[in-house]
Amino acid sequence: MKKYNALDAKSKSSVAPARRDIELDALVEIMNKKRFITCHSYVQSEINMLMHVADSFGFHVNTFTHILEGYKVADKMKAHGVMGVSTFADWWAYKYEVYEAIPHNGALMHGVGLNVSYNSDDPEQARRLNQEAGKAIKYGGVSEQEAWKFVTLNPAKMLHVDDKVGSIKVGKDADVVLWDSNPLSQYAKPLQTYVDGIKYYDVETDKQLRDDIRKERARLIQKMIESKNKGESTQKPAMKAQTIHHCDEDEYVFFR
Repeated sequence: MKKYNALDAKSKSSVAPARRDIELDALVEIMNKKRFITCHSYVQSEINMLMHVADSFGFHVNTFTHILEGYKVADKMKAHGVMGVSTFADWWAYKYEVYEAIPHNGALMHGVGLNVSYNSDDPEQARRLNQEAGKAIKYGGVSEQEAWKFVTLNPAKMLHVDDKVGSIKVGKDADVVLWDSNPLSQYAKPLQTYVDGIKYYDVETDKQLRDDIRKERARLIQKMIESKNKGESTQKPAMKAQTIHHCDEDEYVFFR
């Protein structure tokens, strides 16, 4: 590859190409509305600051996430034109930035007309967002239909993929879960799961697989007992530790 040097006398007749700056490319895409901003924030000062910067330079913030003090500035976010706000359902008072968080946060922002969704940093709770959605009914009296959108259609809109996922409609990707009762209930159990039209889970098939695993486990245990009785060497089981990193860099270790 040819190297350009503006000070090289032999290259005076040619103009060195401008060096590409990826960071500036991203800023240009933001100004041209081709890249959407998602801001991680908690307190009202953070939210107000970025909206002020955005208004000063003529761009909009697409989504504020976590935003546990969003209820304080919901009207300002609505006026700014924020596409959506994604918050925790009822996590509060576990660190300084969330001391003034309230469980009614999502319902209050929804009442102002903002597009609200619920999220979770916790890998276990993140797979139970249907139960998180039910908290919008408990805290704020949001209707069941609107509460369900908090974890389905609304986040799809924030990500600009609601033409593909987020609701059941002809032409969208077939990602569907069938429940045995109201999915907003903590007692609801999934019966079948489809991803891209393919059945990945079926409760009856799962029962058969569990039974097969139980039988195989019993066979292996019996085989180990027989080997031990014959005087063969044994060893203790090795426990595997899984480290989970959260947004505040605290480490939670789960053993399995």
